Amino acid sequence: MNPKIKNSGTDALFKAILTLDTVEECYAFFDDLCTVPELKAMAQRYVVAKMLSEGEIYNEIVRETGASTATISRVNRSLNYGSDGYRLTFERLKEQDEPSEDNK
Repeated sequence: MNPKIKNSGTDALFKAILTLDTVEECYAFFDDLCTVPELKAMAQRYVVAKMLSEGEIYNEIVRETGASTATISRVNRSLNYGSDGYRLTFERLKEQDEPSEDNK
């Protein structure tokens, strides 16, 4: 955990996010919370992180996402030296997408 962002306000925000159950609820909450450019920037960084984790090269990421090479470098630094938050979500989403043994 990054101590630079740890405070009661951030705790309250994260707890609020954890109450959301559906993508539609997330859209409603984040539409109220963020400006359109802020939300688009966060979504772009997440897509960049996913592409980097899948081994895509910078040129392909720029072409597909429109992200600058500076943004891609910052996201790559987070993937390599960050708190592993991206990887945690990638793993959990992959687990959700995989059929369980009962459904095979």
